[in-house]
Amino acid sequence: MAHTTIQDLPPELMEQIILELDPLHVASFAQTCSAVRALIYDPPDQHLWRSLYLAQPGDDPRSCLDALGNPLPEPNWCARVQRITRARTLIRDWTKHRPGELADVLHTLLELVCATPPTPGVYTDHLSLNLVWAAALLTDGAFLDRIAPALAPAEQQLHAQLHTMFGLTAADHTRAARTRSRAFVYALRHYRWDNDFGPFARDGSGRVDWVHVQAVHHVMAMHVVPPAGAPPDGAFTIFPMSLPYCQSVIPRGVALDAARDWAGVAGLWQCSFCFCDHRELLIYNAFNLSDTGPLRPAIFDDPGFVEVFRSISIELRVIGTEPDPAHPTRPVIRFAGEVDQHATVVGWVKVTPDNQIRWHYKSGELGTAIWSSEGVQVAGVRSTFGVLGTWTTVHHDRHDPVGPFWLRKVHPLPDDWRGSA
Repeated sequence: MAHTTIQDLPPELMEQIILELDPLHVASFAQTCSAVRALIYDPPDQHLWRSLYLAQPGDDPRSCLDALGNPLPEPNWCARVQRITRARTLIRDWTKHRPGELADVLHTLLELVCATPPTPGVYTDHLSLNLVWAAALLTDGAFLDRIAPALAPAEQQLHAQLHTMFGLTAADHTRAARTRSRAFVYALRHYRWDNDFGPFARDGSGRVDWVHVQAVHHVMAMHVVPPAGAPPDGAFTIFPMSLPYCQSVIPRGVALDAARDWAGVAGLWQCSFCFCDHRELLIYNAFNLSDTGPLRPAIFDDPGFVEVFRSISIELRVIGTEPDPAHPTRPVIRFAGEVDQHATVVGWVKVTPDNQIRWHYKSGELGTAIWSSEGVQVAGVRSTFGVLGTWTTVHHDRHDPVGPFWLRKVHPLPDDWRGSA
């Protein structure tokens, strides 16, 4: 009597078996025989890998947009499955990593977070599955905390960008971590002409310095999240500067490529900002004159140190656009507005060389500009996460005050909203 082997099964049944496997086990199954290996790694098309990826708990990449609101290129389904599976493995057990592998893991997670389907409105139930998946993978951020101490410069930028979009990790709730972020944000050495006195690279390139942005995020977030200490192990903290707020908000019928206000500038915004006593700022920086040495942040640990957190309302309107040859479908947006109906604001929004959305504006009274702000839209275009950045004066004198800000659009509840979405 002839014995039936796995090689005798019809290809359709073999594929169904493969689709029942966790992607982690597909590679092991491929080693059972040459026929299975050929079916998995030498198929005539990628329909098997596409089905494997779509069986995962994320979004279909074909429905996703990048951070600027552009459709994604045709996916390499095999590569997507392999990269996210490897990232999942290393998040669970970092001891299995290979040298030089961290950058690819961070890139993979950023692609998951930054490429999502847009939601047509703020008060809908169209939450991206990618963001839910990323939150489930990273849980309380222990992986981000674990890898933070030993990162190469390029890895630091990727890690800081992901950390910013993730929100607060367990370590962020410690006094030492908060002190480090304050020390970075209030160090005057991080504000120079070559980075436009904002959270940008110090090489004049205009690229975002995500290490700076993440420090700003941490300082601001600790005023937003109730001071109840770190969440329980494995718990993800949801607040308006975390993963669920990274999704682009693009109303139905709006084509960004044809929209004058593609960044969603027009409307009412809330600007929250922090500052410390100017004398304390100067004393702190007097002890940190070196541009490269370790910062000495003892002043932020003093029980008497006070950091003020305030919010103002800003009504903005678009006053014009200018072509941007590097980004033809995303022109420079020029805007103006009023702060609490008594001060004026003028500024612009444009795309940076590294395809991030940059905000610049000046504000003052009686036609005189006093304050200058530089920021970055976090995550997807028009996301409710908002803009994080830094403020100082328009003079950019050596001892001018500096501080962080968070700019977030106000979305009134629709009349027919019942709180079920």
